[in-house]
Amino acid sequence: MFAEYLPIILLLLFATGFAIVMSNVNNWFGPKEPNEEKLSTYESGMEPVKSARERISVKYYMVAILFIVFDIEVVFMYPWAINFKSLGMIGFIEMISFILLLFFGYIYVLKKKVFKWE
Repeated sequence: MFAEYLPIILLLLFATGFAIVMSNVNNWFGPKEPNEEKLSTYESGMEPVKSARERISVKYYMVAILFIVFDIEVVFMYPWAINFKSLGMIGFIEMISFILLLFFGYIYVLKKKVFKWE
């Protein structure tokens, strides 16, 4: 019975060892010359002017969520477009209803003025 699980155990041991080695290889072989420039916070070439703990506007999150929702729409439209002929009229009607649902959601978002930054 133990022989049946031996390949799985070996795979788990190998994966764990590989993860440990790969996460530490830079510490073992990389250069170790820290200075003020290397240890400073860097983002887009600009010096940080505010704390990282600052609150972010809810509108930022709303736009991010809306981007994800409308981006996922494309994920559903691509397979539909590939199989358009085989789906027939039922597939066409379902996709039109899906697009209309998203369109009405977009109109709702516009009416709520989510895209207006103050």
